[in-house]
Amino acid sequence: MVATNVKAETMSLMDKRSALEAEMNSIIARLSQPGAPGLSGNLVDSEGFPRSDIDIPVVRAERRRLAELRSDHNEVTEKINLNIQILHSARLGNRSLPFKNSGNDDGSDTQISSNMDTVASTPSQNVLLIRSPNSMDVNVLISRPFAMVDEIADASPAVEDGLQLGDQILKFGNVEAGDNLLQRLSSEAQSNLGCAVPVVIMRQGTVINLTITPRPWQGRGLLGCHFRIL
Repeated sequence: MVATNVKAETMSLMDKRSALEAEMNSIIARLSQPGAPGLSGNLVDSEGFPRSDIDIPVVRAERRRLAELRSDHNEVTEKINLNIQILHSARLGNRSLPFKNSGNDDGSDTQISSNMDTVASTPSQNVLLIRSPNSMDVNVLISRPFAMVDEIADASPAVEDGLQLGDQILKFGNVEAGDNLLQRLSSEAQSNLGCAVPVVIMRQGTVINLTITPRPWQGRGLLGCHFRIL
């Protein structure tokens, strides 16, 4: 019963996280549109006066809301990760419990089999869950996103190769998770200058495989986009 309740709570939290991400992506898109100040651009002109081409109170409100959403997103993700650990423990515990197999005439005990054998070796803080067709079962699907595209320039290599604002990065070349992610992403791009890099993203709940080639262009960097670590 406890595991069932945790599963139900986890599904609800995943829905909440998806809603938070949708609102975050919407705000990022508005702040990053042509002529907008972006997520951290100046709200004053070169002479120190408030910019007249943008609605400063609205921009400030959206930036403040985005910060709140990011905080909520982190809290929900931490709770999901905790629940995953509980589910893993419960699943592993069930696998060790014997039950009577009615199909054995001699009444011998057998071990409960699990359709989640891979869970034991999967880092719980780096997985995503999906609904199983069978009731409230939870299965491990893929590594969870570790970064999100929060800024992307028009006509950049990233755009031309299929990356979009709000895409969540599951894998970028050899980078999947760990420490110093921004530095490792930059190094991965630089070390693969002119070479296609396999990239796995999640876009609106769908996993997509891309190949992105870091290369010089008229703008800054080799990709023309910015990643925010989740």
